[in-house]
Amino acid sequence: MLHVTLTETATVAISPNERAFFVQLGARVAELRKAQGITQIQMAEALGVSQQTVNSYEVARRRIPTSALPTLAKLLTLSIDELLGEPVKPTNGKRGPASRLQQQIERVGRLPRSKQKFVIDMIDTVIQQAG
Repeated sequence: MLHVTLTETATVAISPNERAFFVQLGARVAELRKAQGITQIQMAEALGVSQQTVNSYEVARRRIPTSALPTLAKLLTLSIDELLGEPVKPTNGKRGPASRLQQQIERVGRLPRSKQKFVIDMIDTVIQQAG
């Protein structure tokens, strides 16, 4: 059992499973942040913390507070479920896994804005040529 110091006088036990969860969450946040071209400083400003705190979240030296999840999800344009690593539920009313096109659209939505524009321009060109 690991112990995480919250203050100089209090510690809270954290199980290996909880530790693994926060390591994965931190890595996911870092990956998504980088994919969207957001700096640690920009994320820190959105969360009202220091850049060093964001770094500590990403490398799991500190646990991301539950209260920060809505802000993080909004900043990374995800649902809280997606941020926590839950599979995306289809919104088209169909059961089963999302179509390949839907999965690609969701992946494009997580790209930096400049790359999203490039993909959209390509799609527009193909549609114009087909129509």
